[in-house]
Parts: sequence; structure tokens; C-alpha cells
Amino acid sequence: MEKQKKQDNWFVDTAKTVFWAVLIAVVFRSFLFEPFSIPSGSMIPTLKVGDYLFVSKYSYGYSRYSFPLGIVPIPGRIAQSEPERGDVIVFRKPGAEHIDYIKRVVGLPGDEVYVKDGILHLNGEPVSREKVATATADNGLISRNATVYKETLPEGRVHLIQELSDQDSMDNTIPVTVPEGHYFFMGDNRDNSRDSRAEVGFVPAANLVGRAEFIFFSHNGKANIFQVWKWPSAIRLGRIGMSID
Repeated sequence: MEKQKKQDNWFVDTAKTVFWAVLIAVVFRSFLFEPFSIPSGSMIPTLKVGDYLFVSKYSYGYSRYSFPLGIVPIPGRIAQSEPERGDVIVFRKPGAEHIDYIKRVVGLPGDEVYVKDGILHLNGEPVSREKVATATADNGLISRNATVYKETLPEGRVHLIQELSDQDSMDNTIPVTVPEGHYFFMGDNRDNSRDSRAEVGFVPAANLVGRAEFIFFSHNGKANIFQVWKWPSAIRLGRIGMSID
């Protein structure tokens, strides 16, 4: 009898521990920070495939997409604050809200946005860019030469972008005006990004998940979890702890 009682107590204590651990994890993930991994090269050179980063959930307030499976039916956003131009943001793709995207916000509500000969234009003015390096872009099938530019947004924020050329399919777009309560996003890998120029369109504020803050782990994909002997060369130590600008 005593043995059965001890077993019952152990089960109850274990269940309580698991419950509180899950609750703390859900609260942390929903209200504070959520981890994301980078599956594609659309944000090169800022983010690379194999980067793992934390996204702050409180940066722009909360919507239904702040919570696992969108289970909290919040209309719009609560405790809302506005993104700043240049923020790197995780958002849910409009019309396919089960898909997470990560891009840089370049157009705020009321802005006129277009691209001409590869150069971003905001409200009729070209955004300054300066060539800083050359790179090789590899999509797994072919390699092409690319140019890395330092792009300076109107408010003075600086980040890097990559261009294969200034005459690719999304290097010339028609002017559009960002509607109220929406944002215009572009990938830093300008010729290899599905973003607001075409497939994504304007992103409503309710779809914002959070702001990308810093990289907590990074690997180059050349070792799996069981290939311990390859970890030293696969883990990109220099990227761990990097803030995302």
C-alpha cells in the first residue's frame, strides 16, 4: 500500500513538473522570445541558411499569430507599437498564414515604393547604396557573381544587400502606395527573394510575429547531429551572438 502511494505521488509530482514546464515554455514563447531558423537564402548577406535566431514577440504588441497555432482569437493587435523602417521581421504570409517569412520592412503606411534598375525608391527618391564587395551566389545548381552593397535608408539605418544584377525580374517594378495598417517587405538578397514586390504583397499589421534580435546558433549544414567530429568545422562560431541589423 505504501509503495502504491509513493508511485501515485511520483506520478502526480511528475505531471505537475511537466505541466509547469510546458506552461512556462508557452508563456516565454508567446510573450517574450521565440526561436526561428533560416531555411532559405532570401536574406543573404544579413542572414544565412543554418542561422538560428530569437525573435522578440513584444516588439510590436500581440496578435493571434503571437500564440501557438493562433489559438487566441485576438482581432488585429493589442499593445501595438509601430515597426521602424529597416527592422528585420518575422511575419505570417498573407493568405497562407501557416507560413512564416522573414524579411526587412522598407515601406511604411503611406509610402510610395518601387524599384528602378535595381535601386529601391521611396516616395520618389532613390535609396542610397554603395558597392562594398563581390560575392558568389549559389542556388545549388549554378553559381553566379553577385555584388554586395551598403544600403542606407532615409532615416540613416544601414544594412547590406546582395544583387545578381540590376535587370533581373524584380529589379523594375511599378510604384505602389502602402495602405494604412500594412507594410512593404523586401529580402536583402534582392534577386532571390519572394517578397512584397510580387508574391507576398502588402503585409497587414496583424500578421507581424516579432522582430529578429540576435543569432544564438549557426551551422553550415555540413554535419548532422550525430557527426560530432565534424561539428568544429560546421558550426559558425563567429555568427553566434550576432545582433541582427
